[in-house]
Amino acid sequence: MPDKSKRQERQTTFRESDGGIVPQQREDQSRETTPGNAGRGKAAKLTRDADRASTVHSDGFSVLTRLDRITKRAKDDHTATFNNLYTLLTYDLLWLAFRKLKRDKAPGIDGVTVDQYEEKLQENLLDLESRLHRQSYRPQPSLRRDIPKGDGKTRPLGLACVEDKIVQRAVVMILERIYEVDFCDTSYGFRPGRSCHQALSVLGQNIATKRVNWISDADIAGFFDHVCHERLVELLGNRITDPRMLWLIRRFLKAGVMIEGRRWDTDEGVPQGSSLSPLLANVYLHYVLDLWFERDVRPRLQGEAYLIRYADDCAPGNLRAR
Repeated sequence: MPDKSKRQERQTTFRESDGGIVPQQREDQSRETTPGNAGRGKAAKLTRDADRASTVHSDGFSVLTRLDRITKRAKDDHTATFNNLYTLLTYDLLWLAFRKLKRDKAPGIDGVTVDQYEEKLQENLLDLESRLHRQSYRPQPSLRRDIPKGDGKTRPLGLACVEDKIVQRAVVMILERIYEVDFCDTSYGFRPGRSCHQALSVLGQNIATKRVNWISDADIAGFFDHVCHERLVELLGNRITDPRMLWLIRRFLKAGVMIEGRRWDTDEGVPQGSSLSPLLANVYLHYVLDLWFERDVRPRLQGEAYLIRYADDCAPGNLRAR
């Protein structure tokens, strides 16, 4: 691997474009925090995001262009597999992923906040990029907190470290380009531009306008806590054949959890609270529930049939034959 000074030189080269030179991150930060410029902070960040997204890489394509090419290939060929996704985990994608983080969240086990990580953002991201591509990066255990559900019960929530959140968000930004093409229209949970209200609206419309025979409200008990890791990776392999990306996902699945100062292994399940878990859960349920319903269940029923799913909650229904 090149030394740190060479990596920084390479990053500066990548920031050049035909339209001018993208400003260094630390210069942007100083302008944004200068007294009198606070009102322009948001606009400066949006401009910086656009500049960063359009940065040209050594292969001649910007990070967003490379993501768009994945979307196009996924749409053009629903059987295509992707074996070179890990190379997209560059400094620029990590930078964009960092900008998506919320600042009001509790820190993970290392106690580092988003603001603290940003103090040396360029240095931290360059080091993170290097560790990722040496495959020496190791996700830290998530910090377990029990959150009240409102019915007297609690649900476990995992608090990841800032660095792990960045990598998870970057992975989601890549994988969404494939799976948003594949996912069924009847899936509404944790997807861009979709919501619980939309799912309820479609259900209500079906009840009001169609000859409904029966509707079942179903919930998969303990789904997030008991997802089979081996089966999940096997299902991911239908589209992803990049061994390093699958290696990274396994690392997150096996990162463990810290409860009252003691680390516990995670041999099953996907931790609630991480940005990666909802996508992985949707991939699992897409294959074992959504496609199963379309291919095996629907043909056996008389009349019309449908399934509306929000995460691990679903409402299958049957309509009378006309």
